[in-house]
Amino acid sequence: MATPPPSAIDGCDVRLVDPARVASVRKALPDADTVEELAGGVFALLSDPGRLRLLMSLLEGGELCVCDLAAATGMGESATSHALRLLRAHRVVKVRRAGRMAFYSLTDGHVRILLDVALAHVRDEAHVGGGGGSGR
Repeated sequence: MATPPPSAIDGCDVRLVDPARVASVRKALPDADTVEELAGGVFALLSDPGRLRLLMSLLEGGELCVCDLAAATGMGESATSHALRLLRAHRVVKVRRAGRMAFYSLTDGHVRILLDVALAHVRDEAHVGGGGGSGR
């Protein structure tokens, strides 16, 4: 028996199987502005490996100064400062100044939870899927 083309497998024979569930899901979805803010804000920030290394360093080390963050991540101090300014502008990190020193930390528990969940997901996927697949 021949395998149907992928478009036939992925397509739906009917437009709605469960209209009530679709309506419930649509009602629960955040509005378009919120989705845009997530996509262009927090998730865009997390898509950069350098910024992600900075956030992971703050997750593990707590409050750190710019020079220590640069050393921990292997980034230059200028690149570190630039990335931290961007993260601060999006309220992902906060700064505490002591004289000429600037100490950064994660803004709140929400950022910690997001990073912890992302790390757990990657670690579980690598363990279960051998590290190469999508795990879906």
